Amino acid sequence: MYVCGITAYDVCHVGHARAAVVFDVVYRHLRSRGYKVTYVKNYTDIDDKIIDRANAEGTGFAEIAERYIRLHDEDMAALNVLPPTITPKATEHMADMISMISALEAKGIAYPVDGDVFFAVNHFPVYGGLSGRLLDDMLAGARVDVNDKKKNPLDFVLWKKSKKDEPFWESPWGQGRPGWHIECSAMSRRYLGDTFDIHGGGEDLVFPHHENEIAQTQAVTGKSPANYWMHNGFVKINAEKMSKSLGNVFPVREIVRQYHPEALRLFMLQSHYRSPVDYSDTSLTEARAALTRCYAALKLMKDARGAAIEAAATPLPARFSYIRKINELNDRFDAALDDDFNTAQALGCVFEAARMINNLLTAEKKMPVSEKQCVLETAFSIFEHFSDVLGVFQSDPDVFFDADREIEVKKRGLDEEKIAHLIAQRQAARADKDWSRADDIRKELDVMGVVLKDSPVGTTWSVE
Repeated sequence: MYVCGITAYDVCHVGHARAAVVFDVVYRHLRSRGYKVTYVKNYTDIDDKIIDRANAEGTGFAEIAERYIRLHDEDMAALNVLPPTITPKATEHMADMISMISALEAKGIAYPVDGDVFFAVNHFPVYGGLSGRLLDDMLAGARVDVNDKKKNPLDFVLWKKSKKDEPFWESPWGQGRPGWHIECSAMSRRYLGDTFDIHGGGEDLVFPHHENEIAQTQAVTGKSPANYWMHNGFVKINAEKMSKSLGNVFPVREIVRQYHPEALRLFMLQSHYRSPVDYSDTSLTEARAALTRCYAALKLMKDARGAAIEAAATPLPARFSYIRKINELNDRFDAALDDDFNTAQALGCVFEAARMINNLLTAEKKMPVSEKQCVLETAFSIFEHFSDVLGVFQSDPDVFFDADREIEVKKRGLDEEKIAHLIAQRQAARADKDWSRADDIRKELDVMGVVLKDSPVGTTWSVE
């Protein structure tokens, strides 16, 4: 599997997060089904935008690229995205790119002009096959520049002549650097061969990037580079297209200061990967609520599992009914992901399992504790599978609730000392049987968004 990675000139935004989480689940699910997966995801570490940033900061392009690769890796770790098998950089594969361009030139499909090299689209008759675009229609809509070096306005660059004071590599066409599209063709062939199983990326890469990859690779090898092409849908921001010109690009590291990282990950998985998603505070709040409900069920499971109780010798129908239903949900979960990685349906199984566990531990009063323990062991195993494949519910419930509360306290500007003081006052009022005062304090906390939970061992609080 090959997935197009970032151009390392800025921090990752929510669009990068969508693609990363989508293909992370593809990677996880295929491995869970017994496949040995080689997952390649590249870094573009030389590009006009990287050079522009380096010039603006008065530093080298390599320093810019390394900085944003490091920040990208930190963001991916926060989102529980597993490291790919191989993470190649463009600058490490200049020889592979030059070799491919030379092969295209030898076949008469690439042509040099004053130090640049272009791919001649009219020599590749199936150009447009991936995107469904017709060559004549594209030509009719193309803007022709009279000063353009290209023979055809649709021809794309394979090698770029370096400008003054730009980084360069030596090549048969002079000093320069590769065009963007040739990078992925060279690196995918280097690690996965002429044809591999899955090529992925965002929907915005279908044309021209992936279309150009197919053209240049197939023109060299005579083979289609990938058996399956997967593209995740766009991220919209409050129903608007995300773009820097609109000022609605949200960096991942800013989002996870406002929400638990698993809430962002869960939000990404609540829609099928090919569908667009609409990012907003409301959608993240809803994802957080769903995540919290699941962790609440896991917390109940953890507390109920605390004491090791030997299972009853005689099985009860209720126990078998719960175990059968939980196993059915596990099967449906796997089937949903087998069917074009439908994470929305898979999460439906997770939420249903959480409701079932809540019912078992709160409503099933007559079931012996030993019987419940048998169900819990099955449930723990199933949730571990859900967690491994989706990359969520990977924290201890207590750790999750503490981290989530800390984020919400900071976001809302709450005073924890004041909250603790009010809780202490309420406990004193309850001890004095001053129920009216205790209720008034609870209401005051409720206005702040603080929810109390009383138990035999004390009172805990969360922010909702």
